[in-house]
Amino acid sequence: MAAELFPGHSPSNQLPPYVDERQQRSSCNKTQVHAVSVVTERERSTFFGEKELYLWTPQAGFSSHLIMENAHTKSVEEVYSNFSVNESTGLTLDQVKRNKEKWGPNELPAEEGKSIWELVIEQFEDLLVRILLLAACISFIRGAKQLRKHNSLGMVTTAFSEIECLSLVLAWFEEGEETITAFVEPFVILLILIANAIVGVWQERNAEDAIEALKEYEPEMGKVYRQDRKSVQRIKAKDIVPGDIVEVADDRCRLWAHLPPFLQSLTELQLMTSDVIQTDCKGSGHAVPPSSNPVHFVLTHTLTHAVLGEFKRPGMVACYILLDLATVSYHSVGDKVPADIRICTIKSTTLRVDQSILTGESVSVIKHTDPVPDPRAVNQDKKNMLFSVRTTGVVVATGVNTEIGKIRDEMAATEQEKTPLQQKLDEFGEQLSKVISLICIAVWIINIGHFNDPVHGGSWIRGAVYYFKIAVALAVAAIPEGLPAVITTCLALGTRRMAKKNAIVRSLPSVETLGCTSVICSDKTGTLTTNQMSVCRMFVIDKAEGESCSLTEFTISGSTYAPEGDIYLDNRVVKCSQYDGLVELATICALCNDSSLDFNEKVGEATETALTCLVEKMNVFDTDVRSLSKIERANACNAVIKQLMKKEFTLEFSRDRKSMSVYCSPSKAKSTASKMFVKGAPEGVIDRCAYVRVGGAKVPLSQGIKDKIMTVIREYGTGRDTLRCLALATRDNPPKKEEMVLSDTARFADYESDLTFVGCVGMLDPPRTEVAASIKLCRHAGIRVIMITGDNKGTAVAICRRIGIFSEDDDVHRMAFTGREFDDLSPHAQREAVTVARCFARVEPSHKSKIVEFLQGFDEITAMTGDGVNDAPALKKAEIGIAMGSGTAVAKTASEMVLADDNFSSIVAAVEEGRAIYNNMKQFIRYLISSNVGEVVCIFLTAALGFPEALIPVQLLWVNLVTDGLPATALGFNPPDLDIMNKPPRSAKEPLISGWLFFRYLAIGGYVGAATVGAAAWWFIAAEDGPMVTFYQLDLECHVFESPYPMTMALSVLVTIEMCNALNSLSENQSLLRMPPWENIWLLGAICLSMSLHFLILYVEPLPVIFQITPLNVEQWMVVLKISLPVILLDELLKFVARNYLEPGKDLELKGVRRSCCWLSACSEGISWPFAALTLPLVVWLYSTDTNTLQLFCAGGLALSFTDAVSSS
Repeated sequence: MAAELFPGHSPSNQLPPYVDERQQRSSCNKTQVHAVSVVTERERSTFFGEKELYLWTPQAGFSSHLIMENAHTKSVEEVYSNFSVNESTGLTLDQVKRNKEKWGPNELPAEEGKSIWELVIEQFEDLLVRILLLAACISFIRGAKQLRKHNSLGMVTTAFSEIECLSLVLAWFEEGEETITAFVEPFVILLILIANAIVGVWQERNAEDAIEALKEYEPEMGKVYRQDRKSVQRIKAKDIVPGDIVEVADDRCRLWAHLPPFLQSLTELQLMTSDVIQTDCKGSGHAVPPSSNPVHFVLTHTLTHAVLGEFKRPGMVACYILLDLATVSYHSVGDKVPADIRICTIKSTTLRVDQSILTGESVSVIKHTDPVPDPRAVNQDKKNMLFSVRTTGVVVATGVNTEIGKIRDEMAATEQEKTPLQQKLDEFGEQLSKVISLICIAVWIINIGHFNDPVHGGSWIRGAVYYFKIAVALAVAAIPEGLPAVITTCLALGTRRMAKKNAIVRSLPSVETLGCTSVICSDKTGTLTTNQMSVCRMFVIDKAEGESCSLTEFTISGSTYAPEGDIYLDNRVVKCSQYDGLVELATICALCNDSSLDFNEKVGEATETALTCLVEKMNVFDTDVRSLSKIERANACNAVIKQLMKKEFTLEFSRDRKSMSVYCSPSKAKSTASKMFVKGAPEGVIDRCAYVRVGGAKVPLSQGIKDKIMTVIREYGTGRDTLRCLALATRDNPPKKEEMVLSDTARFADYESDLTFVGCVGMLDPPRTEVAASIKLCRHAGIRVIMITGDNKGTAVAICRRIGIFSEDDDVHRMAFTGREFDDLSPHAQREAVTVARCFARVEPSHKSKIVEFLQGFDEITAMTGDGVNDAPALKKAEIGIAMGSGTAVAKTASEMVLADDNFSSIVAAVEEGRAIYNNMKQFIRYLISSNVGEVVCIFLTAALGFPEALIPVQLLWVNLVTDGLPATALGFNPPDLDIMNKPPRSAKEPLISGWLFFRYLAIGGYVGAATVGAAAWWFIAAEDGPMVTFYQLDLECHVFESPYPMTMALSVLVTIEMCNALNSLSENQSLLRMPPWENIWLLGAICLSMSLHFLILYVEPLPVIFQITPLNVEQWMVVLKISLPVILLDELLKFVARNYLEPGKDLELKGVRRSCCWLSACSEGISWPFAALTLPLVVWLYSTDTNTLQLFCAGGLALSFTDAVSSS
């Protein structure tokens, strides 16, 4: 059968020619072709010419969906005949059963979310976390060996839990501290890692819940006609099969017979793609039964359950249905139809579609039934196709073969790459593991000569094991145990701050990714613009005489549907009631209109809503609106006009005359006669005008006046703003309504003749008011903004100029491309175009993904913003996808972040937050690593010099997890650097730890280690209550060295110096004199808490016994402070070098800003004098006290004697 259908083709070893690479990469299975019916050679050539029709199976176990390629190029008859569809009949039960077996249920495979277990496992994929797990295992093994050593009861063969409990008890009463310490280390590390995993999982779950809350309800039922019943029946949507006749309608349709006759004509459809369908009821003066006024279509694609995002507007009933192949459907008011539709017959006078969610166009599109011959036409140009509509028709593709299904396939084929932060942390983990290994090996090798020392009993093996334990302790000291938890906590805190700025983050690493964003690819409609049509310019005739006239042009402020704004003439606010022409213009806008305002939300078609809003701003009758509520205010001025004139009926828009009109009569019998008000395309309306309105008079329309009017209108349409223009006119003496034949639409043009031109309005989807400033800030921050839209090129370029993406002098021919222009370029030219382009118009989803791929090829970190279904693949492909809160569920699912307020400026705020988070992350990594380097240096010096042990593992673990962890977490609250948005984005290849930072780690860490050992040595050498030994006596074996004081001094100096180091970490390069400690009040609190905990283990029994320390007196604390504070001076010196010598040209030069060439003034600029006045006297007083300063310097000179000591040993 397959051979009869497709001669010369073997489907088993070759994909269909129209199946692109995206489909090949998807999960679709290549299968044998299953014939649906025999198609003759004549039929195949009639329908498809030389092309062959193939079947493709998106799901295993079911037959392929029959695809009609390029349905928009076929005639209506071809589409009907291809599927043998008769819209007046339903299916038999046998047909339903066969179709269900052949094509399966009407649904796409649902994408399963990550389970809790998978999220937990992800938290342990970080290399640094694995290193910590390894360290915990080593520490645990070491502890188990100590348990065997101390356990004299021979219970080593019992269950581990029994050993653990009993041995810990025995250890407490016997030798105690060492055994407890051995088990404290691994268990505390494991607890920290578990807490880290809990925070990560909790944050990601919270983000997913927030996204789910933005999704709308998806219904389960559908209504179909089948031959086993004469009436409609409700079935589950997934049970709808190819060939079903489906009805979708709301309760307003059921009450049709009870409506007044003048409301029974549904003559205009307002269709929202992937949204609720509206139908405006308009009076036509006579009753038209619904059966005689349907709109017929052939459906070509359906959306699917997995990618639906419903949205219900006020006052409308939302009904939804899922369709499958060859489904014949009927859809009515209030329904949402998830389908791509080939229009067959339009029996109403017009059909308009708002398809901005799929294509990016702001203005409703007028549809027709004629074939579109271009097979390369983008969705925007398929004027005979609808993607959500009130309709009956035939589905020609379902599931993954729909336009939305193709987008889903492209999303599924996109592999999720690691964020820059994850890559940097992996690199950091690798570097850290290598350094730790080298240090441990070096310590062990250096001490080979000490293996046979008497202290080890003369046994070389015991000495080797002893120094192996020292090397392991060194590894524990070198690993920043709290770093993963601190990073996770910092990112989680960042998500909270972003949430306050209306940015919901779904993935923790994405918080930081924004900080290195170098390109923002932004959708235009709804992101850079309001997606709310707004009238911004208009004109009326001021004077007209003969062949010449003068115009009065007005500008209008306000860029949303909120009735807020003013009318300006020559930059001054005017009262519209003083201009007769504006009064009539407002009257036409109010009456020739079927929309309304729900304050700042539209109810009706976007263009008409813009006119409704304009009437409210004009307030031509000076209505007092100050005391009205927002709901009453929304339509107050329109209501005043509608009270004066009563709308009798509407002559709907048609493609031929390009206009629509309303017939109105005065509300009071003694008022003026009836009038017709007309609005439409300027060329169509003006051609039927015989007069122009000048004030309250009519002046004949001469050719010169007409040319003048059309010249201004062309300037509106092609100038800087590329406005959409509507001409407004009046027929002062129309025929009586009894004489008008409303059933004959061909005569509407005759009724709309002998018109008087009143004025013209120009509207656009305006940019958000705050976007221009945000784009300027992006430019200062070195971030390129690219607009990617489905709208036409002229409109896109105009918006780019208004918001600052293009300057007036930029060559837009090199920087702006349509999708087709981009496709016509060679691959090399495409790559070059992407490097300079700032605007792409008339694009399809594949273009967006390709652009992102090219940008990534240049190592750009790309943020893609969008709100529509068409944005989803690129959102997922980009390093960070940013969806709009009012966007589709598909876009939100594909993104890493959702902007709840749809505000582009929130992205810039998020970029600043991301940069601040990265800087803070570097700061607490520097803080933790330099502290750990200090601990390594401390252990290394004591081991190399043969000094008494200065710190023991339990003390190191306490410092790393508790004392250091609190300030490190508080560093996540650091305020952004003063110049954070005046620097270019960092390179994606920039290492987390540069050469200069590594030097700073070593410098600070070296001082921390030397100061810690020096503090212990001070007690031996200089303390009045110490043994007063010499430097060279420190490596001797003596009971004096068992005193807890030197270890207490070392631990206290380590804790204090790390608190000072935390203050250094307020900023990477800014001095403490410019960013005083109270800039981060959380850090001050953390330092106070850490010191309190240190005092706790010093002065509260029995903690000093456990930590092998003892309380210190005031003099000893003075010494601790004197040794610790110089670390601040050292880091200030390093910051000064970094600011002035190591980062030249990194700051982006701002116009009008000059750097001071005076070193003194540069140093004093921005100094916090209160901080200087507070600290300077304290420092002077501290170092003026007598604490055996000379001996302290001798102890501080320990590092200078290092070489001699090593050589003498």
